[in-house]
Amino acid sequence: MEFDVNTLRAVATVVSLFTFIGIIVWAYSRKNSAAFDKAANLPFEQD
Repeated sequence: MEFDVNTLRAVATVVSLFTFIGIIVWAYSRKNSAAFDKAANLPFEQD
């Protein structure tokens, strides 16, 4: 079985797609919501 550059490009595209979907799922998951809300309010906290 030979691998050419197009096969490598297809594999890289599929891996990138799954990585992107994983980041989206992580960013919008409910269990991370509290941490993201806290981080979003950090600039407004006063010392």
